[in-house]
Amino acid sequence: MSDNNKKKPEYGANNIQALEGLEAVRKRPGMYIGTTDSKGLHHLVWEVVDNSIDEHLAGHCDTIDVTILPDNSIRVRDNGRGIPVGMHEKLQKSALEVVMTVLHAGGKFDKDTYKVSGGLHGVGVSCVNALSTLLKAEVHRGGKIYTQEYSQGKPQTEVKEVGTTDVTGTIITYTPDGEIFDTLEYKYEILAIRFREMAFLNKGLTINLEDQREAQDGKEGKKKKETFYSEGGLIEFVRYIDQSRTPIIDSPIYVEGKEDNVEVEVAMQYNTSYSENVHSFVNNIRTTEGGTHVAGFRRAVNRVFAKYADENGLFSKLKFKVSGEDFREGLTSIVSVKVPEPQFKGQTKGELGNSEVTGIVSRAVGEAIGHYLEENPKKAKMIIDKVIIAATARHAARKAREMVQRKNVLTGTGLPGKLSDCSSKDPVESEIFLVEGDSAGGTAKQGRDRHFQAILPLRGKILNVEKAMEHRIYENEEIKNMFTALGVSIEDKDGERVLNTEKLRYHKIVIMCDADVDGSHISTLILTFFFRYMRELVEQGYVYIAAPPLYQVKKGKKAAYAWNEEERKALVMEYSGGVEEDKSIKIQRYKGLGEMNDEQLWETTMDPTRRTLNQVTIMDALEADNVFSMLMGEEVPPRRKFIEENAVYANIDA
Repeated sequence: MSDNNKKKPEYGANNIQALEGLEAVRKRPGMYIGTTDSKGLHHLVWEVVDNSIDEHLAGHCDTIDVTILPDNSIRVRDNGRGIPVGMHEKLQKSALEVVMTVLHAGGKFDKDTYKVSGGLHGVGVSCVNALSTLLKAEVHRGGKIYTQEYSQGKPQTEVKEVGTTDVTGTIITYTPDGEIFDTLEYKYEILAIRFREMAFLNKGLTINLEDQREAQDGKEGKKKKETFYSEGGLIEFVRYIDQSRTPIIDSPIYVEGKEDNVEVEVAMQYNTSYSENVHSFVNNIRTTEGGTHVAGFRRAVNRVFAKYADENGLFSKLKFKVSGEDFREGLTSIVSVKVPEPQFKGQTKGELGNSEVTGIVSRAVGEAIGHYLEENPKKAKMIIDKVIIAATARHAARKAREMVQRKNVLTGTGLPGKLSDCSSKDPVESEIFLVEGDSAGGTAKQGRDRHFQAILPLRGKILNVEKAMEHRIYENEEIKNMFTALGVSIEDKDGERVLNTEKLRYHKIVIMCDADVDGSHISTLILTFFFRYMRELVEQGYVYIAAPPLYQVKKGKKAAYAWNEEERKALVMEYSGGVEEDKSIKIQRYKGLGEMNDEQLWETTMDPTRRTLNQVTIMDALEADNVFSMLMGEEVPPRRKFIEENAVYANIDA
């Protein structure tokens, strides 16, 4: 053996680490809450509130209070039964301590306690405990009040009886750990969106949200309070989602059924838009990737509408086959199921896997739609007319796509003439900048690193795809250029429209527009296009927005850039030595990318070692859908209301 090999430590029993208690959660938090960024921070709230929701599902809770405290910690109070505090026979600890400190411990595994539950894995509140610097549990149960405090998942006190009470419930107060999370600031709007959703999904449940934080640094005060409550449930939910769209039937179709202890609740509404919007839930947990319940819903819609149209001769004049997605174009739907033993994929519960749920949902939805069509022939005809228009447009869209692709083949590389491609053929290191205007595009071409950076100038504002039928988008030159430059294509597979990303040529797609109103509008148009037709690229993390500076502050030979008003003021004070008015300081406001030369654009916006890129993510697909339809759709009143409410935040130059 060589000397080097002799010096290597042995791999033996002592190298095997056994993490005790909640150490595993702190060691690998991403395995339990997904991420440690803002999304993971808010996931802690969902875990605690989901436990209260489960109490509501069991019939023991009708009010949940969530408070953002002044120090940015969270308090969740419910009026459920209260976590048991008696001695756990096997572990010889209070049941409260077991629930708070032991993974996979809780009442969710006992069918007599919770018939259905979102917190199936039993790791929720114990994960919150592990990832908090301080957590206090207060239980009101049996006429008495009990408390216990923890730090990073470890009990700091015994379970103590501290008083008497005439109510029941649980209060969890926790402070997230700065050693774990990238950010510790809770966003009120993110919480409000989720709790509004929860209220729709749980008729009769009141959720109160309060923000007690004070204004800081002269910013607008954060203190606010809202109550979320729904009497109509999913029917109100669909109407809320479709408030920016024009319905073609006056009232949503509502489905309610139960089979083998699986409860099915669906509300669906047809509108004049060109996209399908299905939002699914299992035991109140949003399933962003769908699953067997969504498959059952779609199967029923396709089957029943097709049967009705065929039996009534409504498709007799069509010369091509109607596909499944045609029946669902312009359909907004909420699919909610309650499953006693759901099989989720992962702790974040993105997809339901129970195979038996497909048939149960399909039968319940199919029967309800069948009755609706028979009882409402005029409305049925309106829906089928919408389906025929969708099928005709899809047929035209496929021809348009084939024409674009055939043209690409005939012209050799198929790449747009305006594209200045990079020399690298490795998609992982390659990036493309979608640049507003030929002028800025020319500057970007001069300033880029040709090895891995490609430039595609976009002339003017691209088509607003929210208002256009699909075949129209392939007539838009800029959209065609994006398709061909990226190398992706929309294809028909098993009657469904899918985005083929196998030949994606860049793993960074950067939208780079002017820092003015027109630039913001163009960015929004491009994002609308990606959200509606290339959502997979956003979901896979390939889409970014460049962040060019707003100002250059210069004094003599010294110059620096500022990306916001605070940075500009700080630079002025630094260069002036604290003097408020220094006429030797020159401030340039960059309203357009073309106002920078190639060197400035490179060092501020394109150089990977110095630039800032904002990655586009979809934290809440339902709210994103709502915002895009409101901002870019046909209905004016919701957009006007949004502008009036948010005008104060607009950055508009005089």
